[in-house]
Amino acid sequence: MKKKIRPWAYSLPALVIIGFVILFPILYTGYISLTNMNVYHWFNFQLVGLKNYGKALFSFDSGFVPALLLTLLWTALNMVIQVVVAFLLAVLLNSEGLKLKNLYKTLLMFPWAMPAYVSILLWRMGIYNTEFGLLNHILRLLGMQPMNWLNDSTSAFICCMVVNLWMAFPFMILTMDGAIQSIDKSYYESATLDGAGTLVKMTKITAPFLRPIVTPAIIMTAFTTFKQFGIIYLMTQQQGAKTGANIHTVITYAYDKAFITNNYGFSAAVSILIFVIIIALSVFTRGYIKKEGAR
Repeated sequence: MKKKIRPWAYSLPALVIIGFVILFPILYTGYISLTNMNVYHWFNFQLVGLKNYGKALFSFDSGFVPALLLTLLWTALNMVIQVVVAFLLAVLLNSEGLKLKNLYKTLLMFPWAMPAYVSILLWRMGIYNTEFGLLNHILRLLGMQPMNWLNDSTSAFICCMVVNLWMAFPFMILTMDGAIQSIDKSYYESATLDGAGTLVKMTKITAPFLRPIVTPAIIMTAFTTFKQFGIIYLMTQQQGAKTGANIHTVITYAYDKAFITNNYGFSAAVSILIFVIIIALSVFTRGYIKKEGAR
């Protein structure tokens, strides 16, 4: 009996800390989501049931559904471009006869190594700035009128996506590069003897061998992209430096409702919905990985 209790006794301090740091905030957020807590009802808030959830899900004017759709579009576009471009670049980096491979791989690490906050502000001030940004400088040299890149929602969305891709490419490229190097070269030699071209080798050898190795990295990056906050907030919504763009992912939307409009009950409901969506996607992807591993 003591042998069964002893491991739990050793683990108890850690379990208490985990429960306090992780479980309690989730439960408290769930409780707040059932109330009308806001700046006018800070101490005297009341239970309103599922009203906040109904407003988020069934009232299109609330902004949650458009933010969710934009988040899904943001995630899908980023992931498709990341995977395709990273795959092609990884294949090129492993081409026979390519010189300075190690130099190229080192240069690819820079966007990943730089602090995200610094990278985002460098893009905002150094590339997209209306007065002295690099893009508008090039437009002036070409005799064209400068643009306010972050003022329009569509152009701001594309600009944010470019920054996210720039920051995310190194991890995906280096992951695929390592996976390609693990493929036995004899497969390519046999394919060459059979007269297979580069495209056939990529689709019949490289891609199938990469899939079980790269799939977890793709899933992890997809979750990170779905939860992206810093890029969109710092590029378009930072207090004191807001642009005219009106783009919200679910994360920036929840932040806006909590800390800008001070509607904490509604923001908590949105946060719980995000939590449920992520858990559902986690369960689905876990099952997918198991199926891939069983093949």
